[in-house]
Amino acid sequence: MSQFSTWDDFEPLALDTAPLPEYGTGSLADLLPTVAAGMGVPGLTATITELTAADRVCVFLIDGLGWEQLRSHPDEAPYLTSLLGSSRGGTGRPLTAGYPATTATSLASVGTGLPPGAHGLPGYAVRNPATGELMNQLRWHPYTPPRPWQPYPTVFQLAQQAGVHAAQVSSPAFQHTPLTKVALSGGTFHGRLTGEERMDLAAAQLAAGDRALVYTYYAELDGSGHRYGIASDTWRGQLMYVDRLVQRLAEQLPPRSALYVTADHGMVDIPFDERHRIDFDEDWELSAGVALLGGEGRARHVYAVPGAENDVLTCWREVLGEQFWVASRDEAVAAGWFGPHVDERVYPRIGDVVAAAHDDVLLIASEREPKESALVGNHGSMTPAEQLVPLLEVRS
Repeated sequence: MSQFSTWDDFEPLALDTAPLPEYGTGSLADLLPTVAAGMGVPGLTATITELTAADRVCVFLIDGLGWEQLRSHPDEAPYLTSLLGSSRGGTGRPLTAGYPATTATSLASVGTGLPPGAHGLPGYAVRNPATGELMNQLRWHPYTPPRPWQPYPTVFQLAQQAGVHAAQVSSPAFQHTPLTKVALSGGTFHGRLTGEERMDLAAAQLAAGDRALVYTYYAELDGSGHRYGIASDTWRGQLMYVDRLVQRLAEQLPPRSALYVTADHGMVDIPFDERHRIDFDEDWELSAGVALLGGEGRARHVYAVPGAENDVLTCWREVLGEQFWVASRDEAVAAGWFGPHVDERVYPRIGDVVAAAHDDVLLIASEREPKESALVGNHGSMTPAEQLVPLLEVRS
């Protein structure tokens, strides 16, 4: 039995206290449409009004570089820290990632310029309505045809069609992945192994056209945070390296360029004890009536046995409601968690119950998800540490 089920003074978190992402004005989904609209790409609108148009734009996405984590480490990241005042067009404000604050969802939001309810990657692992199975959208397993899953064109494709030189510079391992296809395709892909090689080639690609849109990516900061935590020397060492990479790219910008440094989410370290890590696989109350457990530890999609939806919602609120925002699918959609609109094809991918962590707590599944349950650093929810990401700017 859960330690929380016997509390007499239970008062669940009100759903209207969840800090919604700034869809339409200041979320990751608004970045590339704003940039491309400034280049004259038709059909797109500049919704981040603080940004000024540039002929050549490079977006450098550093996986896991949250706004709060960056501000807490000025010694490790002196160059990035010097740019904090430039964030979001000189306002010194961050962007919001979107819900959930997780890589697959955020990369799709960046590349398509759409919120999760439209692009259709609303979590780390969600139910495929066609098969009834959980589909991991980061690893794309089990395989699902990419285009029906995410049918919208990417901003890179629209830019290329409008005559903008579009390019992606990343690890060769990502070139042919389904996630790259649905989220970031368009223009040319250039695979380079080292960070230095990516920075140099990204600068060269910027100079390759009078109008250019270049995307580059670095994943290892996030990996270090997951394995060792953001309080670790390993994570801090990665941040120092990232800081040097950004400066290297900034110093090579061709004329009429803007470099935007952003991220897909932040991160929180969760202690390894029963108070902070609740194990779904050992909790009969939480598992009762649940057919599939999706999402991840701080952003769960819960799929109920048919007919048990209300019972599961009631139980999850009673057990977790003081530490998680717990909503039904309809409540989460109506509240705008996944954006102002959820496409019909996306609606059944969302859990019957959606649970987003408020406290420093994790809902693990030690038997079903042993690797994920062992991670030190985690993310996914709507707290500032996870949601807020920088939009640092350098101009030439």
